[in-house]
Amino acid sequence: MTPKARLFFGASIIALLIDSLTKIWVVAHMGFADRIQVIEGFFYITHVRNRGAAFGLLSDAPEMVRIALFIGVTIVAIGLIISFYRRLAPGDRLASLALGLILGGATGNLIDRIFRDGEVVDFLHFILWGGYVWPDFNFADTWIVTGVALLVVELLASEGETREDPAGAGTDG
Repeated sequence: MTPKARLFFGASIIALLIDSLTKIWVVAHMGFADRIQVIEGFFYITHVRNRGAAFGLLSDAPEMVRIALFIGVTIVAIGLIISFYRRLAPGDRLASLALGLILGGATGNLIDRIFRDGEVVDFLHFILWGGYVWPDFNFADTWIVTGVALLVVELLASEGETREDPAGAGTDG
């Protein structure tokens, strides 16, 4: 297996395992809406469910439409992630890692949608400056955001680089 493949599949499997195991623990050990203080006034483990997308988007949509939409969009996204991975250069390890994290996170939330009546288990709860409560989230969300951030870093780091034309086409010399 190539280093690119090891990073992609390894990241996606580890991300999915961490997400799944933490959700299983929360559901098994906490009642709905329970909260465990980790850092007073800042970080708590909670047990909530999100029927919508990020920040509860579309949570009030009709159930069958909402579930079909979120599952369908996630399946298309997974297909795109795999397509992007297949087009990466063999040495493109950072993008492989990033896409693997995104795949693991998307798969984790997809599993929730399918097996938890269209809902996702969220449990990471932060209270920020001024008492602002960030919407609860889970590790799948964290992996997706981290993967996207890594892709942005790679894009910015490679800005201005020119790609060599292996056939030498378009050159005068």
